[in-house]
Amino acid sequence: MFRFENLEIWEIAISYAKDCYFLANSFPAKEKYALSDQLRRAAVSISNNIAEGSAFGTQKFKCFLDISIGSTLETVNILAFAEELRYIVREKKNELYEEAEKLIRKIRSFKSRLE
Repeated sequence: MFRFENLEIWEIAISYAKDCYFLANSFPAKEKYALSDQLRRAAVSISNNIAEGSAFGTQKFKCFLDISIGSTLETVNILAFAEELRYIVREKKNELYEEAEKLIRKIRSFKSRLE
């Protein structure tokens, strides 16, 4: 088992990415290589950076955690835009916003404990 697989933040990030991934599949076909793809990539990037960062020392790992937070915020922005385009309903966006906020809080808390 790899170090990152024991991290709660990685598990939450995988779950969040899965939710975003399935939601992206509901976007119109014309968005397959645009907004859908962007949402999927940003969502998967969160757990990717947690996994990759776990291979390094504390300072470098913290940088990867910051990138994970940035990727989470990227998904939030895409969700807001998708709602504007009426690809998703407000309730679904709000649900994923809450998941993103929880994930960011957990990543920041983990990052502060790395000292």
